[in-house]
Amino acid sequence: MKIKQPEPFTFEAGERAVLLLHGFTGHSADVRMLGRFLQRNNYTSHAPILRGHGLTPEQLLTANPDQWWEDVLNAYDHLQSLGYEKIAVAGLSLGGALSLKLATTKRVKAVIPMCTPMFFDNEKQLTAGFKQFAEQYKQFEGKDTQTIQQEINTMFNEAPRLFQQIGSYIEHISEQVDMIYVPTMVVQARHDEMINPNSANFIYENVQSENKQINWYEKSGHVITLDKERDQLHKDILQFLELLNWAN
Repeated sequence: MKIKQPEPFTFEAGERAVLLLHGFTGHSADVRMLGRFLQRNNYTSHAPILRGHGLTPEQLLTANPDQWWEDVLNAYDHLQSLGYEKIAVAGLSLGGALSLKLATTKRVKAVIPMCTPMFFDNEKQLTAGFKQFAEQYKQFEGKDTQTIQQEINTMFNEAPRLFQQIGSYIEHISEQVDMIYVPTMVVQARHDEMINPNSANFIYENVQSENKQINWYEKSGHVITLDKERDQLHKDILQFLELLNWAN
């Protein structure tokens, strides 16, 4: 079966823009509902697809964090090329880590990291998550169980290298969090099965902004943008954005 590949999106509305970044093994669909919600409330949104994502598991393993960072910079530049100068950034998981890095590098109005890792103590969970993603993808392709297992075993000769790169990248970003001075809304699911929820406390305690908040969602798991409390999350993000000083 041929799988339809996801695409980036840009939902244009008002002059205020939000860059939306998906997580590892995810793609733009993870933040699409949030993007449409923002558009309905007069915010433009743009979501790129990071290199290797939305493709086969094998193609994902050929990508690396430096390429993803380049993709984020290109997405920021894309919004500017469309005429948007007032840009906030929100990211899920790996996308949240990249959003924090962007807040130390480019001029953004605010940063919203969602279920974002700051400690690389989740290699076991990362491995399990990638394996689940690979199995589901290959099932959609119509492959039998034996073939799927053989292909996954082959892939896992390469996977640890990428996981180590991700771990080093996250550690590097965590060392820069205290350089963030823009308004920050930290979002964390209480039942996050992928990352250490203490990462949320770390971000909140270390960002230097006077305008910062941490929101816990008691019924949600890691992909909070698609989980039970997504409507509340949307409302909370909008409220946070509406209280920002967009004039300067």
